[in-house]
Amino acid sequence: MAREDDAESADLAREQEREREWQQIVENYGERALLDPEDAAPAPAAPQPVPEPEDLDDPSEVRDQVHPEDEFVPPTPPPIPRPPLDRLLAWLGVFGVPAVVLFCIVAGISVPSWFGLLMAAGFLGGFGYLVLRMSDEPRDPWDDGAVL
Repeated sequence: MAREDDAESADLAREQEREREWQQIVENYGERALLDPEDAAPAPAAPQPVPEPEDLDDPSEVRDQVHPEDEFVPPTPPPIPRPPLDRLLAWLGVFGVPAVVLFCIVAGISVPSWFGLLMAAGFLGGFGYLVLRMSDEPRDPWDDGAVL
């Protein structure tokens, strides 16, 4: 019984200590140093008049005011890389076949059964080829793809 009282009193003492620490944090929170009035910069006596904006309705006037050195001209982008023919055909099978099927369904076009089987084989073959050509190693987790 005495052990339980000691444990309860120890818990109570820890709780009171925690409350005192929190109270100290709360009391010290938000204290800021006060500046002397002489350190503060004097405020302007009267507001300065705002100049009237120029009338720039004509875009050619705006273009004339911008110096050529100030304009940013991005470099020409490199050409889009072309995938190898086998990979291109696989991607066409994966994305092209469902597009053709969707078009045929929406347009109400009936295709022969051999053509349907050929499209299914093209889709499955393209998907299987892309899965087989995937890299076995995972990507570098720190590579976000950004190139500077």
